[in-house]
Amino acid sequence: MANENVEVARGYHERTKHSEERLRANPHHLDWDNQPIPFKLYRDLETIPLPRQLEPGTVSALRAISASVARATDLTEQVPGLQALARVLYYSAGITKVKRSPGGGVYFRAAANTGALYHIDLYLACRDLPDLPAGIYHFGVHDFALRRLRVGDYRGAFIEAAGTEPAMARAPVVVASASTYWRNAWKYRERAYRHAFWDAGTLHANLLAVAAAQGLAPKVVAGFADRDIEHLLGLDLAREGALALVPLGRTAEPPVPAPDAPVLNLETEPLSSRETDYPAIRELHSASSLERGEEVAHWRGVILPRREPDPQSELFPLRPLAEADWPAEPLESVILRRGSTRRFDVSRSLTFEELSTALAVATATIPADFTEDPESSLIDLYVIAHAVEGLPPGAYYFRRTERALELLEEGEFRAIAGRLGLFQELPAAAGANVYCLAHLERVLARFGNRGYRAAQLEGGIVGGRLYLTAYALRFGATGLTFLDDEVTEFFSPHAEGKSVMFLTALGRTVRRSPAPRSAQTT
Repeated sequence: MANENVEVARGYHERTKHSEERLRANPHHLDWDNQPIPFKLYRDLETIPLPRQLEPGTVSALRAISASVARATDLTEQVPGLQALARVLYYSAGITKVKRSPGGGVYFRAAANTGALYHIDLYLACRDLPDLPAGIYHFGVHDFALRRLRVGDYRGAFIEAAGTEPAMARAPVVVASASTYWRNAWKYRERAYRHAFWDAGTLHANLLAVAAAQGLAPKVVAGFADRDIEHLLGLDLAREGALALVPLGRTAEPPVPAPDAPVLNLETEPLSSRETDYPAIRELHSASSLERGEEVAHWRGVILPRREPDPQSELFPLRPLAEADWPAEPLESVILRRGSTRRFDVSRSLTFEELSTALAVATATIPADFTEDPESSLIDLYVIAHAVEGLPPGAYYFRRTERALELLEEGEFRAIAGRLGLFQELPAAAGANVYCLAHLERVLARFGNRGYRAAQLEGGIVGGRLYLTAYALRFGATGLTFLDDEVTEFFSPHAEGKSVMFLTALGRTVRRSPAPRSAQTT
């Protein structure tokens, strides 16, 4: 089976690493006249408008993100209507801000995305709902509407493709995500496959929180028969790939047998005048694909246990805020405020309580089929602390079991952090930088090439949670890229053999100067 040939994932990861030498030897100049549109636009499909008057949320951001909501969820009958689905779709992938410019506009969305290129689309499959007929739908971000691609209840086909994953079996709705590679590869070339899972991760951090806050018991299903799902969604296999499934809700009624699913030949608008193909993306997607439900069930199998060495130096136990002291601001309000910080204030520190809360919430259990608790996570967190009150500046390893930061080396590392973060000021000026690393050889040995997807996806979810937690606590965050091997070297020997999946910088945002008096409005 192709998934077991892990040389493909290993080779892709090595070829797409950033280094100073590669960046200088292989510069990339953007063709702005050929920039792809950030939407998938179907021709001649009837629209089903989603309700724009969304009910206000009542669950605080930190509670929605944390496992406390998942534990409290009532697993009796939970069937979402169009209002609930609109909330999930909007606060996961909807347009929340528009920045106008002479050349057009940038349509910023609910979750952070590399380069603001937004190459992830959402689809949903559902039974008959009170206000939505059974079918497979595409979510049109540009006009906040659904378009039906297939008529009928296809949940049975999704369940079969997912190897009878229990969370799928009684879910009335399944949300699927997919990447259109060119929309990201225009800027990032073959690294776009990494970004597919980074960006799916930040999106799913939102999706899990919004759905959990509504009692819909979401779970990320990363194991499925790819070609079956991609056929059901009508994807162009040369240009698109399915990423994850998320069942929502619960019903006592088992799905009916799925109707036939003929090939879809639905026309879409061109993304740009021409597209550049990056075969490495398709090669890894194919090599990490699963072929049938039986292979999916085998892939899922036993969860990978974590191996954590004994601490070798001083531990700083986390001091997170008590839940009673968490900000009460609803999750939806935080999502609308969230952005990517462009300037950190080097003169202002985070508190150790703030950093502790961010780490504790971001590493709470992720409901997913490749990890069942924090101790089976594929990701290790490393931290460079620059300015955190109550924590000496230095390099740290986050010990999940003890809920503590282990000091690896004390010192001032702003200049090094700037270099590691691709020679940018942001990681040097931040209060702290959080690096998600994975021991890829262990992950690939257990999960095959598919494990590469899962590790990148989990890194993105943790990064997305750090974003949300930071904004809930009223400080800033931004996701950054990095010099792969130099990050590992910096945290070694502790991080020897590990690879970076995601980097999030946290800190105080530079306060905006007040507008000149003549420009102020009354």
